[in-house]
Amino acid sequence: MAASPHTISSRLLTGSVGGCIWYLERRAIQGLPHRVTRLFRNVSNQWVTLQHLSFLKRMYVTQLHRGLSQRVKPKPEPPASPFLEHTSSGQARADEDELPSFPAPSRPLSRKPNEELVELEATSIVDHSLDTAKEKKEERQWKEMKLHTDDLPGILARLSKIKLTALVVSTTSAGFALAPGPFDWSCFLLTSLGTGLASCAANSINQFFEVPFDSNMNRTKNRPLVRGQISPLLAVSFATCCAVPGVALLTWGVNPLTGALGVFNIFLYTCCYTPLKRVSITNTWVGAVVGAIPPVMGWTAATGSLDAGALLLGGILYSWQFPHFNALSWGLREDYSRGGYCMMSVTHPALCRRVALRHCLALIALSTAAPVLDITTWVFPVISLPINLYISYLGFRFYVDADRRSSRKLFFCSLWHLPLLLLLMLTCKQR
Repeated sequence: MAASPHTISSRLLTGSVGGCIWYLERRAIQGLPHRVTRLFRNVSNQWVTLQHLSFLKRMYVTQLHRGLSQRVKPKPEPPASPFLEHTSSGQARADEDELPSFPAPSRPLSRKPNEELVELEATSIVDHSLDTAKEKKEERQWKEMKLHTDDLPGILARLSKIKLTALVVSTTSAGFALAPGPFDWSCFLLTSLGTGLASCAANSINQFFEVPFDSNMNRTKNRPLVRGQISPLLAVSFATCCAVPGVALLTWGVNPLTGALGVFNIFLYTCCYTPLKRVSITNTWVGAVVGAIPPVMGWTAATGSLDAGALLLGGILYSWQFPHFNALSWGLREDYSRGGYCMMSVTHPALCRRVALRHCLALIALSTAAPVLDITTWVFPVISLPINLYISYLGFRFYVDADRRSSRKLFFCSLWHLPLLLLLMLTCKQR
């Protein structure tokens, strides 16, 4: 018969030490089944079961197929940059001349017509793919822009914003025609020519400064300086050749006051309005002043003085520009944000719509003030009221709806509203 543990301990040790050892051995024997059960449970949880083996098998097969598919499908070639400077000329010539050669298809007499059609289609598909690949390779290559003499007038016209220049000259002519006194044709031609040259110079300098920002906008990315059709030196030279004779014609051919207004307008447009477009929304008000000066120049060219009639014409052009430009900029908010310009339509959309409506209503008040200042008769406020009310209604719709449709309607209305308003003023001029 086997002896119990406490009997063995009592044989070895006696007294209090043997009692303590007997107590510890008893506790260990009583807790042994629980420890063994817990140990087997933990081991069974860590065993690799059939589900683990199946999962590992699926993962291996998936990785194997993925590697095979990657091996079968070649990776596409990365797009080559058009500005490769370190490629050797021999390698580039070899790439251009390298074209896969296809043997001429031999057509036995025993083939059927359907097989011949299939072979012709396959040949045409191969030829088309070769042509497409060659065109893409030519597009990726860097090409030098060459300036042709025949293209120069069109490029300079886009550099000087010929449509905007035509609008500036027309408002200057309206101011000259509305001024009191006899109509002097020589003075009128000198004023129109000098104002047009000054406008071309200001627009060219504006594009010269804004090349890095115009390249980010869809509306301006095709300008001549952005595309590299002309050099910056040529643009600055063209602006100088326009500004110097333009200011000289206005100063010595017309009068010094008109020449001073021309110099001030060039400075205001190039040195104030252009940098402010990236700093603050006040650029819109500064740009409105720039657009209001040309009719004042026409008035001063005819009269030689700066009186209330000139200020009224400038006020009409000043107020008209807010519904015109704010409606235009509303549809170009993404472009202006991409270019980094601070416009009301981008940073203060509610103010943009409110200012447009406010100046639409101001056109009614300014038209009413024309006969008060003896510029027109009292018929002018009456016959101009319908078009002023209509543009005010479109400004109100733009303020309420705040969408592209209403802004587009207001913009296109402003295009015909100003010429018609100036024409009505000319017909109702005070004799």
